[in-house]
Amino acid sequence: MSRAAAKRAANDKNETSRIDPKITRGAKRQINGGHVAPGQDVGETTKGLAIQRACIGMRHLACVPYKDMKLNLFEEMGLPGLLVQKLSAMGIEEPTPIQSHAIPHALNGHDIMGLAQTGTGKTAAFGLPLIAGLMQQRGKPAPKTVRSLILAPTRELAGQIKDALIPLVAGSPIKVGVVVGGAGINPQINRLSKGLDVLVATPGRLLDLLDRRALTLNETSFLVLDEADQMLDLGFIHALRKISGLLPAQRQTMLFSATMPKQMEEIASSYLKNPKRVQVSPPGKAADKVTQVVHFIAKSEKPNLLIELLDKHREELALVFGRTKHGSDKLARKLEQAGYSVAAIHGNKSQGQRERALRAFREGQIKVLVATDVAARGLDIPDVKHVYNFDLPNVPENYVHRIGRTARAGKDGQAIAFCSPDEMGELKDIQKVMKISIPVASGRPWEVLPDPNAKPQGRKGGGPRRGGGGGQGRPGGKPGGSAPGQSRRRRRGGGGGGGNRSQAA
Repeated sequence: MSRAAAKRAANDKNETSRIDPKITRGAKRQINGGHVAPGQDVGETTKGLAIQRACIGMRHLACVPYKDMKLNLFEEMGLPGLLVQKLSAMGIEEPTPIQSHAIPHALNGHDIMGLAQTGTGKTAAFGLPLIAGLMQQRGKPAPKTVRSLILAPTRELAGQIKDALIPLVAGSPIKVGVVVGGAGINPQINRLSKGLDVLVATPGRLLDLLDRRALTLNETSFLVLDEADQMLDLGFIHALRKISGLLPAQRQTMLFSATMPKQMEEIASSYLKNPKRVQVSPPGKAADKVTQVVHFIAKSEKPNLLIELLDKHREELALVFGRTKHGSDKLARKLEQAGYSVAAIHGNKSQGQRERALRAFREGQIKVLVATDVAARGLDIPDVKHVYNFDLPNVPENYVHRIGRTARAGKDGQAIAFCSPDEMGELKDIQKVMKISIPVASGRPWEVLPDPNAKPQGRKGGGPRRGGGGGQGRPGGKPGGSAPGQSRRRRRGGGGGGGNRSQAA
């Protein structure tokens, strides 16, 4: 090499080393590959400006207009080429907002606190950087160890996380397993005996296996808590504290949630170290394409209104949420008698029954699925068009998760709520959390009446008593309070769904 050529090569190396360190490895590869000229106007976008800043002074690059550049956004984040190819083969070319924000921080080794609506791609937001990290590790996991642990609140969600990860690790030595309650524990112990790269688990079953010394967490370097807020709702706070004490201090942790209850701060402080907070929507906000309405209706008339509304879209998938196991089974039987293909899932159903019902629903063999909140976070079925809150949830955040089962992957969806007189408090809490007023489809809001037996000051127990509301804008419908000592009664009128339906509460 001549002296002049050596000098030019040294200058080029120095110029390349001055590339803005904030630019991702993928962008640098595109720059060094000769796609952008010095100072080329590559577009007023974050990607374009980053490449433009990196090209200043790099005089030897050929010029290709920005619109002709074939840049994969996942590759720009720094994901391995093998993962990018797998995503492309799955038809996934562009990241969702939560993925765009979380993946670069995770690839840089930061802890993540992610707040996003359900159905926004959170599984890939933690799954892709987790797999990318595992691809850099050599050898096999030791017996009874797991290199990465993903905690999920329900069996359904744990199964779906595993199903989402399997295509991404196909053809690689990375092994993924799942352990949940409701399934035989001995086969799970056998699978763990050889060690796993990724273990997806529910907290209760994980503690059972730890107590049996079926595995150890000493070598776990990646931890994910998915839907952490529901784990709190389901009473897993003590289990999470115990699991936290068994994990190595040196690890990377990612926590994802759709809402931010008060106890979440305690969990975050226990698990996360200087986390990067990633938030693509305010906590409690529903997906943009969900249309919400509420019907004020007497409790006894809810089944008739549901059948009336389901009749309008018999060929579309509908998810109906009830509050209790017995009530969900009873409602499913009533819908079956009305001629609907229907199934019910709840905590009393075996794992096999739940899996068969979900499979039939996903494949369209049944059109209506009645569920308790056990399924609110575990369902990822893009074709669900309608979500009915037959019973309003006791926890307002659960409403957000319920309606998040529709309008997934950018599709439209409807969320229909039924509100009986004794659910006015729940409805007000839901609207407070979501910071909206849900449009009324039928009936009028039930009037909340004071309890005549309540103490005027310093009352600790009891609560407001609810009365009926006017129906369909008709006059009246404001019942008076019961006199002390009399049995509680509701007046007729209020909340009907229309027609000549009886208004008796």
